[in-house]
Amino acid sequence: MTEPHIHASHPALIKRLKRANGHLSSVIAMLEEGQPCLAVAQQLHAVEKAIQQAKKALIQDHIDHCLEHAVSGEHGHAHDLSEFKEITKYL
Repeated sequence: MTEPHIHASHPALIKRLKRANGHLSSVIAMLEEGQPCLAVAQQLHAVEKAIQQAKKALIQDHIDHCLEHAVSGEHGHAHDLSEFKEITKYL
């Protein structure tokens, strides 16, 4: 089992994702109420963008953290490079 990766940015990311989750619940309610498709699509786009921005912030923070470890020599360079390559597939 891997050790927990808790970064200073995680509380803000959690807050952002909870807000997106609430927004998504509102979009579901819009569909249940029969709101116009254009309005629903616009709101879905906003939810999608919010999640993309959260993902981008998470990945950038991880890359910064990974590079910090590589420079400081806290982990093996091969491990850091492997993690860096692994996370970039989500960009």
